[in-house]
Amino acid sequence: MRLFAPGAAYCLLAGIMLAGCNAYEKGHTEYQRPELPQKSDWVGPEAAVQVSANETIQPDWWTGFNDPYLDQLIETALAGNLDLKILAARIDAAEAAIGEERSTLLPSVGANVSAQLQASPLGTTQQFGAQASANWEIDVWGKARKGVQAQTAEYQATEADWRAGYLTMAADLADTYFAIRRLDEQLQRQRSALDKNRRILAIYRQQHQAGLIPDTRIRQQQAEIHGLQDTQVDLVRLRRLAENRLATLLGRPAGDFRVPPATLTDTVSLPVVPAGLPSQLVSRRPDIIAREYRVLQVHHLVGQAHLAKLPGFSLTGNGGFASAVLSGLLGNWSLGLAPAMNIPIFDPGIEARLATREAQERIAEEEYRKTVLLAFEEVENALTNLAARKERLNEVRAQIDQLAQVRNQIDRQVQLGMASQLEVFESERSVLAAQQNLLQLHGQILSDTVTLYKVLGGGWPSTRVH
Repeated sequence: MRLFAPGAAYCLLAGIMLAGCNAYEKGHTEYQRPELPQKSDWVGPEAAVQVSANETIQPDWWTGFNDPYLDQLIETALAGNLDLKILAARIDAAEAAIGEERSTLLPSVGANVSAQLQASPLGTTQQFGAQASANWEIDVWGKARKGVQAQTAEYQATEADWRAGYLTMAADLADTYFAIRRLDEQLQRQRSALDKNRRILAIYRQQHQAGLIPDTRIRQQQAEIHGLQDTQVDLVRLRRLAENRLATLLGRPAGDFRVPPATLTDTVSLPVVPAGLPSQLVSRRPDIIAREYRVLQVHHLVGQAHLAKLPGFSLTGNGGFASAVLSGLLGNWSLGLAPAMNIPIFDPGIEARLATREAQERIAEEEYRKTVLLAFEEVENALTNLAARKERLNEVRAQIDQLAQVRNQIDRQVQLGMASQLEVFESERSVLAAQQNLLQLHGQILSDTVTLYKVLGGGWPSTRVH
């Protein structure tokens, strides 16, 4: 009795071959970049100038601030920053993992040498042997090569991660350094305000000795000086905290590094930064590049999961020598060769692994799209902040000009004893507050410029996934 008719067997074979062809085709599907959010142009006022990616920002973009000390700090951080060292070690690990994946394409060979001595009432027996074995899983369908391609994509992603870390480190360092310089200038103006208020106190004391003003005015002026000194102490504290942060970025212990004092406006220039095009942004930002390489990595892993449905071919060989006499090993040998084919007819693990990889691919694609969409938001925000704060800067400068004229008039009145202490306080506080506001805006514009460099990719050359 025949269990299967010839026609049924042919149909079964044809079905297996068709499924195999389908698995092979899906396993070698060409990578297609996922559909991304589209943006025609930037909206921000600063987007009027559009140039190519390489012309927009250079890799050493921080040199545009024309501060040699900042250049020196970043060069030091490139060698000492621990975050960059961690990212570089991950690149090395990813490169080693490529070699590990490639090793699956090569045969494995093992050897065993033995000597056995056994004693019994009948005498002593001995046996010498040497065995060798080799196993090679032949990558007929390219499943192992897909693993190598996936790990290569991960290696390229870790390289992009390093570039993103490099960009973030330089931006953080520049922001921290600018904060220190801004605090230096605030301290300078605070000391100047203290000196002026002390001079006013001296004038009040002379006027009080002459019987022109009451003792309360002197006490009020002394209270004003204490308030200014309190603010000065807090500015010194903030500067030390910023120095500690800078030391960590440089890879040094906090407290072991000090920045020589200098004012922000005297040491740092404000560069003009034009915006780039959205297409250039996508091809330049290292975090976006890393995301796409990870989409490519999962694409290859999905292909590998499809190819796992196909039969596997392996070749096993073994041979050796065995003899009771060591000198007779060469005369007593054996050799075996065993080709094998493994056909996965029913393996639920294969389908489960494929479903997992396909889900991971969808996750990677959505994360890629999200990174691009967030990049558009970051650039628009940076452009908007930069334009608005430049407008505010002009308004505050005009405000200071008016307040300075009022202060000069009150200064002349103080000498004559014609100005009230309230007028003096309001004048000095208004001018100092406006000056500090102007300095704060200048620092924010520098920070916005750094942010714009960062969100545009920092001038990294275009990298494409192949």
